[in-house]
Amino acid sequence: MPMRSTVVSRRSFLESAALVTGFVPIARAAIAQPAEDLHYMSVTEVARRIEKKEISPVELTRSMLARIEQLDGRLKSYATVMADRALASAKAHETEIQSGSYRGPLHGVPIAVKDLCFTKGVRTMGGAKVFADHIPSYDATVVSKLQDAGAVLLGKLNLTEGAMAGYHPDFDVPVNPWDEDRWAGASSSGSGVATAAGLCFASLGSDTGGSIRFPAACNGVVGLKPTYGRVSRYGVLALAESLDHVGPLARTSADAGIVLEAIAGHDGNDPTSLTAPVPSMLDGIDGGIRGLRIGYDEAYATEGIDEGLVASVRDVLQRLERLGARIVEVEVPDASDDDWWTLGSAEAAATHEANYPSRRDDYGPYLRDVLEQGAAVTGVQYAKAHKARLEFRGAFRAMLRDVDVLACPSMPGPPLLAPPSRLYGSFTEIMSLFEGHDITRFAGRFDFSGSPTISLPCGFSDEGLPYSVQFVGHHLAEALLCRIGHTYEQETDWHRRHPAV
Repeated sequence: MPMRSTVVSRRSFLESAALVTGFVPIARAAIAQPAEDLHYMSVTEVARRIEKKEISPVELTRSMLARIEQLDGRLKSYATVMADRALASAKAHETEIQSGSYRGPLHGVPIAVKDLCFTKGVRTMGGAKVFADHIPSYDATVVSKLQDAGAVLLGKLNLTEGAMAGYHPDFDVPVNPWDEDRWAGASSSGSGVATAAGLCFASLGSDTGGSIRFPAACNGVVGLKPTYGRVSRYGVLALAESLDHVGPLARTSADAGIVLEAIAGHDGNDPTSLTAPVPSMLDGIDGGIRGLRIGYDEAYATEGIDEGLVASVRDVLQRLERLGARIVEVEVPDASDDDWWTLGSAEAAATHEANYPSRRDDYGPYLRDVLEQGAAVTGVQYAKAHKARLEFRGAFRAMLRDVDVLACPSMPGPPLLAPPSRLYGSFTEIMSLFEGHDITRFAGRFDFSGSPTISLPCGFSDEGLPYSVQFVGHHLAEALLCRIGHTYEQETDWHRRHPAV
């Protein structure tokens, strides 16, 4: 049976059950119109009400835990629910707030993190059988920073094995709440599902080749991949250390900015973390985009791409142009998926060296295939791929000299057909699901460059599946990306539409 850990007393849930409406099965291609349901409120709105003492963090946490109990048996976004710890945290934060000690917009707000992030005393499994009994003795830096900001940690979210593309047979596959037969978006799938379905107010994911942007796009939420090094990776199980980014998924750009501001900054435990100061991500967020230069490569963004998505991205650009932005033709430099694969698989083999091949049989078929390929990469092959990465990085920075951001889709179309049962397969079996779809076209090259990106809901297909647009910025331009997203959100209601779960 798929593995799920629950750190929870049954009494906690029974006390909360009355706060949540009954379960409704997932409807295919269903769209719930904008609503004022508490669980779908933005972090910004919930924080305002908590600060004004209109909402109790304890009751809010109980309500969210009850919603998880009601819905997540079907959605399978959580690997571990930390109910008792979450309630204890909520009570402590409520006492602080009542006494006048308010820490900021995450204080008392229930969030969740991808189960790569170490949590002291609670299993961090990384979707992998080899880590099934791994109980860290310390918190990841990002977890400590969220706790310092006063966030309430509801639990740990499911992911692919080792944060690659396939799942281990012992673990659950998160279910896309828009359509249970559609892909939920690679490794941070649990983060995307939980955020979209109102099972947390925001979450953390990681992105090595698209795994913040894919689940954001597949689940109709906002994904913010920060500049490489903007967020510490200390205490986060690695996939490929030179490509891994940690960042938030949320339901608005402002919410993503709030979470990023809390977790960003230099960390002495992670030498790759940047020393640049972290600005307020919300200062000037209402300042508009007049004069902004948006780069757009027509061929890159449209050839072989879903026609409805192409139209939606063009509509995004037209709206922003009416608000004062200027669209500038650019040419995105080429990058080879083979080079990304050489680096990613080789670094994954290094990451798992302590357990692979000595515990080969404990790995699922997909990751086992990846590690075998990675172990076969030669030093010459790695050096050539790294040279290609450096060349793309330089060419992309040169392209950005004349623009502030690049606009393109987050994925080539809506989420693909990928029933959860088929995501336990081998490398060949899982890759066949994406045959004919250039799924990595808008993803891995921006991990190569280490560029910050934001992915935003920008419409729906005729089948009611979410579309997503991506903006790619200069290094450390996350605040600008949040401002662009926020400006677009004021003109549309895509981010207010939720799956009917």
